[in-house]
Amino acid sequence: MFAESPLHPQAPLQASEEPYAADVLEQLEADAAAIVARYPQKRSALLPMLHLVQSVDGYITGRGVHFCAEQLELTTAEVSGVATFYTQYKRHPNGDYSVGVCTNTLCAIMGGDQIFDELSDHLGVGHDETTEDGKITLERLECNAACDFAPVMMVNWEFFDNQTPESSKQVVDRLRAGEQVAPTRGASRVCTFKHVSRVLAGFPDGLADEGVGAGEASLRGTLLAREQGWTAPADGRTPPATDTEATPQAQGGGVERGGYGSVNAPGNEPDDLPETKEDGQ
Repeated sequence: MFAESPLHPQAPLQASEEPYAADVLEQLEADAAAIVARYPQKRSALLPMLHLVQSVDGYITGRGVHFCAEQLELTTAEVSGVATFYTQYKRHPNGDYSVGVCTNTLCAIMGGDQIFDELSDHLGVGHDETTEDGKITLERLECNAACDFAPVMMVNWEFFDNQTPESSKQVVDRLRAGEQVAPTRGASRVCTFKHVSRVLAGFPDGLADEGVGAGEASLRGTLLAREQGWTAPADGRTPPATDTEATPQAQGGGVERGGYGSVNAPGNEPDDLPETKEDGQ
């Protein structure tokens, strides 16, 4: 049912061990120097450096690990440990477009599981597998941080809100056909995985201010507060109550003026602290 291997068919199997071409290495070293210069310690630059080598190779290669280690004076074990911890760093060739379908609670019950299943059948790949043309890598994502637009799909971390199985299949078909596709919010077009990896390494592409970052659903609370004239206390704390009979604090013992609104009801005494060895345990 699924592709036998998630490897990009156009990538030699030993590509990770091949040395970089001289011109590629020269550009990598210049970019690495710019990244390292942002930090007081070289090792702090590892995360963007991994994105940098991923922007060249399309995933974290053996040669990329060695490059990061040499530039940052780390061991290859230290670099590999970080690269294998975070899911944004790919361990095998990735497609031009990472299509992530949120299947966490809200998106799942709104149709996320069905979207993933139908996309999987449509593309002929499973989780973290890549289509034979090297265009699409399909992923299950735990959360896209956009629950107010559920079900949500992301393509190279650009939002596609309020998706259906049909709309999601149209998106991947257009991407595979080489068409320019615009996300629901944000930039005017979806860029390739390598392009976005370079942006994540800290090299702006000029698209950050395009489009709308927060949609109507995200701003609804702010607009409602404005309409109703609601404001938050200047110091972020719960304001003193004006009607002591109506407040749960007054009824339940309350907290001191200026507190954060927790309620200590009668009989709700603090838990006893565990005894320590000094107490004879």
